[in-house]
Amino acid sequence: MALHLVSGGNLLGAMGTPVFLLFAAVIVVAIVLAVMLRIWAGAVVGALALLLLLVGFPPNPWLEMLLAVCVGVVIGCLTGFLVARVGMPSFVVTLALFIAWQGVILQLIGDGGTLGLRDPVINAVANGNLSTLGSWLLFLVGAGGYAAVALTRQASRRRLGLVAQPTGLVLLKIGAVVVLAAVATYLLTLDRSPGPADISGIPYVVPIVLVLLVAGTYVLDRTRFGRHVYAVGGNREAARRAGIDVVRIRAAVFVISSAFAAIGAIVYSSKVGSVSPSAGGGNTLLFAVGAAVIGGTSLFGGRGRLSYAVIGGAVLATVNNGLGLLGQPASVVFLVNGIVLLLAAGVDVLSRRRSAVAGR
Repeated sequence: MALHLVSGGNLLGAMGTPVFLLFAAVIVVAIVLAVMLRIWAGAVVGALALLLLLVGFPPNPWLEMLLAVCVGVVIGCLTGFLVARVGMPSFVVTLALFIAWQGVILQLIGDGGTLGLRDPVINAVANGNLSTLGSWLLFLVGAGGYAAVALTRQASRRRLGLVAQPTGLVLLKIGAVVVLAAVATYLLTLDRSPGPADISGIPYVVPIVLVLLVAGTYVLDRTRFGRHVYAVGGNREAARRAGIDVVRIRAAVFVISSAFAAIGAIVYSSKVGSVSPSAGGGNTLLFAVGAAVIGGTSLFGGRGRLSYAVIGGAVLATVNNGLGLLGQPASVVFLVNGIVLLLAAGVDVLSRRRSAVAGR
């Protein structure tokens, strides 16, 4: 994305012919692997990445962000094939490729180089805000949608004779969410700028996260694919014997995760306003793992929700921002983050062990 923007749309000139051809060849390989795994969406998106690369287009922030997500899907196809089909340990594959992609960034940018992102659209992804009216409309849509889903689900479970939460408890949860969302919306619509510039309104990142959260939660809770993901995570062998294509499901999850990572990279690059050889390094891996674990996702598989990762990310952000405001040194920040992550993993192990004992 950044290279295309800075080079005026001339990726061939920016990469050089050998690297450009190798890049296109990797995309072709990823498409073939996606077809072999029967991940048709991954194959289509990979073909779109190849089309954008070979046909070319003038600088356009929307197409450049689309290209970034498509390349993320391509990476996911490669990772998913190595883990799901070849059978390599996922930790080894992801860590090895994590290091390898740092080398790719160095190759594309150059040691010590920086690609500035001065496009207003890309800059607004992480730095722009909704208007006051738009912020309250988002509150109404979000809070109303949550209330409608919660009440509909409770009524549906009662109608089918399933165990359902008491109506009072459901209304209490809805009320708490509405109040918290209203307070947050009100605070965000106030001017947060210490200078003459007006900075008010809900940041664009919030609706982006909400859209991904709602879409992902729907897929996991309401589709056959989502049920298969939980089944494979809970017991791979049992899922295989039940007729689930374990290889395809595992590879598809890596593709989705890589696409989400590309979206995160766009937001991060927009926030800092540039891409450097150190992009994606540092604490990125720690926070990615920590957000899921701290939120309650089980390291042993089979239990977790997208909302857990959002909650875990909010906890990490609160801890880091709070320690920063208190003027604590980096050593204390690392110690606290490590302890919080260790405690979350310990709780996961203990809860899993207690469940196993209760099942006997």
